[in-house]
Amino acid sequence: MDQIDMNVGLIFSKLDGWLDGFFKLLPNILVALVVMVLFWFLGLGLGKLVSRVANKRGRNNLGNVGGSLIRWAIAVIGIMLAVTIVAPSITPGDLFAGLGVSSVAIGFAFKDILQNMLAGILILLRQPFEVGDQIVSGGHEGTVEKIETRATMITTYDGRRVVIPNSVIYTASVVVNTAFETRRSEYDIGIGCNDDWDVARGIMEKACASVEGVSSESPPETIPISLGDFANVVRLRWWTKSDRASQIHTFGAVLQAVYIALDEEGIDMPYPTQVHLFHDQTEEVDGDRARQREGWPAGRGEVPKPLRAVKEDKQSNT
Repeated sequence: MDQIDMNVGLIFSKLDGWLDGFFKLLPNILVALVVMVLFWFLGLGLGKLVSRVANKRGRNNLGNVGGSLIRWAIAVIGIMLAVTIVAPSITPGDLFAGLGVSSVAIGFAFKDILQNMLAGILILLRQPFEVGDQIVSGGHEGTVEKIETRATMITTYDGRRVVIPNSVIYTASVVVNTAFETRRSEYDIGIGCNDDWDVARGIMEKACASVEGVSSESPPETIPISLGDFANVVRLRWWTKSDRASQIHTFGAVLQAVYIALDEEGIDMPYPTQVHLFHDQTEEVDGDRARQREGWPAGRGEVPKPLRAVKEDKQSNT
């Protein structure tokens, strides 16, 4: 069996060489630490400067993200310089080359994180919406609470927080409900087929305009849109403030006011109806298209007798 020959003197010789090398590099290590500390504080100062400038322009989120990126970028540069000071044989070119290879591997490993970060930076730069805006994205609707490099956080109207990845927001469509000061609402209202269109439309517009919250700069309007089976449909449109609270409360008030106004003026708002005609319920004018009513309620003038009653009268007379 072979025996391992342990040369204790060689071990101590190696340790002594390492210690000698450490003490020779000690001045370089101290200088490298000083450089790292200087670059760290330089990054902190520039990051705060960027944040302050952005905050003065009302871009708080951009200032926070930009300051953080600048701080870490300068810190990485300081670390790279410190490495070249400790190991003079390593040049900045070697570090950048290694960083390029490493960035490819990191890019594949953290693809989603980097994609969200880039999308977050672009959102903050282009500013399609701001903190406080009300948006619809990814099937969620609410008020933008915070925009970070990874995700955008919104608060739904029922008090829940939704975290949406920035890549989803940047690559998909986003509805910004509060992009403009006002927003239009609409509702379709059915009126009786025999009611006067112009009278009903005037009542709707007047009732809608009287509701608090409806914009007076763009008066309400009505548009006939359908001749339905049991009702003529009129579309009522009006403008309110764009925030959700104003829009939904005014919407309910408008519906209530219009219903009351139409009811008071005798404008019919019919339910879906069906008419069933039986043979023994036809009238004496059956076949006379100028007079036949087809089972509708009696209108003005003389009401024709049911055909059955006419037959009974003839039989009694004979």
